[in-house]
Amino acid sequence: MPTLAIIGPYRFFFFSDEGIEPPHIHVRRDSAMAKFWLNPVVLAFNAGFTARELRQIGKLVIEHQLTWTEKWNEYFNQR
Repeated sequence: MPTLAIIGPYRFFFFSDEGIEPPHIHVRRDSAMAKFWLNPVVLAFNAGFTARELRQIGKLVIEHQLTWTEKWNEYFNQR
């Protein structure tokens, strides 16, 4: 489960067995978790985050979209 970043209370990561799906990231804070597609950035799943938090997290995903897409491609293309 490669961690891409920890920003404030949020951990951004992907699972190592998800290379068959389009690039995306998961974000977790305590027991809340969400999934965002990276190209384009779209919320795919939410369990426990408020709408306000999702807007904040979405801004972080957009800010790091290129870097995290590169990390995804590096990880899954080397396997």
